[in-house]
Amino acid sequence: MKVLITGAAGFIGSNLSLRLLERGDEVIGIDNLNDYYDPKLKEARLARTKDHPGFTDVRIDLEERDGIAEVFAKHKPDGVVNLAAQAGVRYSLENPNAYIDTNVVGFMNVLEGCRYNDVKHLVYASSSSVYGSNTKMPFSVHDNVDHPVSIYAATKKANELMAHTYSHLYRLPTTGLRFFTVYGPWGRPDMALFLFTRKILAGEPIDVFNYGKHRRDFTYIDDIVEGVIRTLDHIPEPNPDWSGDNPDSASSTAPYALYNIGNNQPVELMHYIEVLEDCLGKKAEMNMLPLQAGDVPATYADVSDLIRDVDYKPDMSVEQGIANFVAWYKDYYKV
Repeated sequence: MKVLITGAAGFIGSNLSLRLLERGDEVIGIDNLNDYYDPKLKEARLARTKDHPGFTDVRIDLEERDGIAEVFAKHKPDGVVNLAAQAGVRYSLENPNAYIDTNVVGFMNVLEGCRYNDVKHLVYASSSSVYGSNTKMPFSVHDNVDHPVSIYAATKKANELMAHTYSHLYRLPTTGLRFFTVYGPWGRPDMALFLFTRKILAGEPIDVFNYGKHRRDFTYIDDIVEGVIRTLDHIPEPNPDWSGDNPDSASSTAPYALYNIGNNQPVELMHYIEVLEDCLGKKAEMNMLPLQAGDVPATYADVSDLIRDVDYKPDMSVEQGIANFVAWYKDYYKV
């Protein structure tokens, strides 16, 4: 299969590219290597794939409508995985326009590329953040998600709506994946595990929001990638039982699906920090702070649909996952 991956130099995109190449797929990797965080880390991720004969490295912004159209027309991918996005809830409070540019305008260009080039399946990254103000746990893809609490979450909800429209109008099979707090080797420096590790090793205090009472469904990178691949290989079908009288948000009369990919086992932030301290052999100094605007206090994924349709459930423990990250971090940064 020929798969076009946007965000191929990113945390998830680079790991997914490797897995697909290893199984014999051809990968067209799109990325702009922007400086939201260290481009050297992105280059290092890309270095693991770009010399592979099945990998094509394309440097372009998703917002470049004509350029993206040319990439699709030239390569004619069978499948597309859209992972490129302006990430981060907190940064969306500072620079909301960046989220509209990449996550909405860029995603529109991807949808148009799929529409005009006979793409067999579009899989795209949504986020657990779409659950917003919901408090019923675990979060289900069948729940209403009309109350986002950050512009980042709103753009991810918008992606789901845009994808459904294309599935309905053009019968483009689309699958949205709501990722839950992804972590692991080669991760993003702006995420908690990376920040905590760097500061603890440097003897600096870490900022612990919501006074450490956060509960997160931390999901290991390899589990995320496995979930992406299984759903990519599972093209959604219209739901014959769907009814507008009692609409199900996770399916449709169109070839459209939504899945949570989470560990299905929320962990308190303080336990997460304790495991990290054990792995580093060093205690953290903590600044205990209130819940930040745009954040939610807890996430917890219902993955029953994922199990039913693709026979998969993430299962990496945070103890092993954090140990793997720390080993990678010390090796990469020569600590």
